[in-house]
Amino acid sequence: MKSRASIALHLNDAQRQRLVALQQAFARACNALAPKVRETRCWNRVALHHMAYKQLREQFPELGSQMVCNAIYSVSRSARLVYQHRASPFNVQRLGERALPLLQFADSSPVYFDRHTLSLKEGVLSLFTLDGRMRFDVRMDSDVEALLHEGRLREVVLARRGEGFELSFAFSQGEDEHAAEALEADANGPQWPEYLLVTPDDPNAPRLAPARMGEAPRAAPHD
Repeated sequence: MKSRASIALHLNDAQRQRLVALQQAFARACNALAPKVRETRCWNRVALHHMAYKQLREQFPELGSQMVCNAIYSVSRSARLVYQHRASPFNVQRLGERALPLLQFADSSPVYFDRHTLSLKEGVLSLFTLDGRMRFDVRMDSDVEALLHEGRLREVVLARRGEGFELSFAFSQGEDEHAAEALEADANGPQWPEYLLVTPDDPNAPRLAPARMGEAPRAAPHD
């Protein structure tokens, strides 16, 4: 059985703009939550949900309840990578009592979906957007469809690929999701997300974006 699969979405201009708008709104929600993570040093997904869900739901009504939950998941996932991974230059054990750097999500940040915001039925893929569902005719391997219907979906990620978009599916193989993410990160090197910038406590210091975990941080270009 496959553990991962991906499909490219064939979009017209109007569809692409709808997904860009969703991506930008999702990034804004992530950036609204990131300072709270930095301040409280809390990035546990459940704790963050109790701490921030109501405020985010009120601040971003266009995202709906489940997509707000997915933004919380995205921030929690990114914070674990930045603040906890042993190869990260921003690991909390290395920083000690120093202030944590701020996570900043670019407009190109991926959007996380789940069974409430994405569905596949009889070859038709339905995606949540800010102005209603968007539907596509797709072809997927039979084993991938089986995993989707068996309830073994771990996460779905919408990512921009050049001028287009791609959906990536990750399926559970029975392991704990945090352990699975750690194994994947170790197997891949791991790569520092291109969409994520890290700003130190000093406002005059450059934003940092290591090209690869474990390498010396490099200055990221300013907007």
